[in-house]
Amino acid sequence: MGVLSGVRVIEMAGIGPGPFCGMLLADMGADVVRIDRLIESDRGVNFPTKLDLLNRNKRSIAIDLKSPQGIDAVRELLKEADVLLEGFRPGVMEKLGLGPADCMAVNPRLVFGRMTGWGQDGPLNQAAGHDLNFIALSGVLDAIGRKGEPPSIPLNLIGDFGGGALYLAMGVLAAVIESRTSGLGQVVDAAIIDGVSSLMTMQYALKQMGSWPNERGSNLLDGGAPFYAVYETKDGRYISIAPVEKRFYDDLLARIGLSAASLPKQNDPRGWEQIRGRFAEIFKSRTRAEWCETLEGTDACFAPVLTMDECRAHPHTVERQMFVEVDGVFNPMPAPRFSRTASHLDRPPPQIGADTDQALLDWGLSAERIRSLKDAQAIL
Repeated sequence: MGVLSGVRVIEMAGIGPGPFCGMLLADMGADVVRIDRLIESDRGVNFPTKLDLLNRNKRSIAIDLKSPQGIDAVRELLKEADVLLEGFRPGVMEKLGLGPADCMAVNPRLVFGRMTGWGQDGPLNQAAGHDLNFIALSGVLDAIGRKGEPPSIPLNLIGDFGGGALYLAMGVLAAVIESRTSGLGQVVDAAIIDGVSSLMTMQYALKQMGSWPNERGSNLLDGGAPFYAVYETKDGRYISIAPVEKRFYDDLLARIGLSAASLPKQNDPRGWEQIRGRFAEIFKSRTRAEWCETLEGTDACFAPVLTMDECRAHPHTVERQMFVEVDGVFNPMPAPRFSRTASHLDRPPPQIGADTDQALLDWGLSAERIRSLKDAQAIL
């Protein structure tokens, strides 16, 4: 059934963080109906349908949003919806006649989730952008990378999915809970720059304490500390260590044959390069597999740096069943896990419009109404 069973979500087709948010809700049991265009336009990366994993567990309705009949069909769906998710530039939904005021006139309890990079207002709100731009403006990108080198690009995890989709999902669910008390919906403005800035709360605290210099690669958690770092092994692979606490650091030293007395003090940055050099020498003396045998599962705060393929085969990953195969495609399992209302991965990504008739029927439109929309070429 899923923890969100009974929650109905309309997702306006988009890319990246909006669909990822919809996937999270669908994984937890929400009935997520994605409104696709009749003819799919360029979405940047065009995935084959079965590999478009952000659309798993959803149903697809194809509607012509340029036709009055198509807009009327969306408004009919809104009567049954708890949530609407959209990720267009500010003003687009309003031009379609589907802005918050329009939608809440149809359904006052609707939660209207808006996903943007720059936000609904501000001088950049109409500018195009992607994850890299949003984390650049938010001060995150400048903080990531090696000392003396350009910033490193951390995939699109921090902006699109961390500061964007997860904050949208949290905000939407909070608003749904509140609406069940008040009977009223509201707009959830999830701007990636806001979410990313929120993720940086601890770093801003450290900076104001004087514990976070501006130069990247010089700090406790950015690779500056030799005990929170990645090292190459004898076979050209890599391992990670992160024993920040003294008792874990002492455990690491004992296991790799060093004593604290032979090294500079752990938390004195003036001695970090000396410690780093000693660690680099030691870790390069054995293969990654040998270090796994010595350190994995201990309190040394150790893990091998695995590829995506290696991750799926690791014993811990396998025992926790972190991946599942659906229709011949590997998927990460839904997260988090629930003890009573487990999430499921039951439905592979649908073809555009594959569920139009059944989903419209389930959401209250009559067979006659569906035929009339098809006759008007408003739906596929």
